[in-house]
Amino acid sequence: MKRFVLFALALSALVRPVLADDFAVEHLRPQGLFASPMFSQVTTVIEGKLIFVSGQVSWDDKGKVMFPGDLRAQTRQTFENMKIALAAAGASIDNVLKFTIYVVNLDREKWKIVGEERAKYINPEKAPASTMVGVPALVLEDLLIEIEAVAVIPD
Repeated sequence: MKRFVLFALALSALVRPVLADDFAVEHLRPQGLFASPMFSQVTTVIEGKLIFVSGQVSWDDKGKVMFPGDLRAQTRQTFENMKIALAAAGASIDNVLKFTIYVVNLDREKWKIVGEERAKYINPEKAPASTMVGVPALVLEDLLIEIEAVAVIPD
């Protein structure tokens, strides 16, 4: 029994949870993995209403692509569209557990641009899990970025 208690204490020291709100969401940054202020390595949900947001892009409410050729402006508009989508479900960006970001012809410079714009929307204390993927193209030729999300709010 003593050995189990020591193991449990050692294991708990490896994971530093940060509670998101009054309901049970944890943003984990385990020791031994990169501790980025921009994303959590693991996000868990014990209770709440899950929200899945389709990939958002930089188009207006008529489907016209905004800011062709400008990744920075498209990233900003995509996050603004994400805010609208989340609000429709009663959520905000602080409620996002996981972002998946698709960038056309991703390279280091584009990664930096997306990261700079993303930082304007993300609370480092509630940084969601995140993945950025380079893709050859999106559904429309002028689109440079698409972002999908999973969020949770209290029941």
